[in-house]
Amino acid sequence: MSLKNPYGDFEITEPQALRALAHPVRLAILDRLQRHGPATATALSPHVGATPSVVSWHLRHLATFGLVTDWDGATSKRERWWQAAARGFRFTLPDDAEGQAAGRQLRGEMFARYADAPQQWLLQDEPRLDAEWRGLAGVADTRFVATADEMRQLEDAIEELLAPYVRRKDDQAPPTGAQVVRMLRYVLPEPGDDSAAS
Repeated sequence: MSLKNPYGDFEITEPQALRALAHPVRLAILDRLQRHGPATATALSPHVGATPSVVSWHLRHLATFGLVTDWDGATSKRERWWQAAARGFRFTLPDDAEGQAAGRQLRGEMFARYADAPQQWLLQDEPRLDAEWRGLAGVADTRFVATADEMRQLEDAIEELLAPYVRRKDDQAPPTGAQVVRMLRYVLPEPGDDSAAS
């Protein structure tokens, strides 16, 4: 596991870690810690749909793979505080059958978790934005033809472009007028249709 990528995301490569994260409560815990900062199992409980003892168990399980760590900034030592190891995570499907299965399981959980995110944004967040920010939001459904190498180059270029914004330091004052923006990107190669390449 490393943070050697433009976003500083946690890189998951082990099938066991992929399977560990492929659980709705664990994904919810990690998402909450990444978006809202350190918290205790008790504080996380109402946001992830599990009791504090169950959340505590899941936190310890995530910690065995380095996805969460103890937070030493707590003023009280009565409760254990946790933090995400990085702002985000990424994974690639390993070559072996076990890794492929674990990666597909995690992808499935992630698709299920974020399936209604655009609709929730439309109902809850979009009405509270001013006209300028509403105008900047968008949805695209673009199909194109590319080789696997070209797709890797495209992904690298997108990451290099976004990295300075993703890695802005929390203690650094954001520019005037800045807001948090969430970009959901689905890269979904379609099965080979030889006619598309001609």
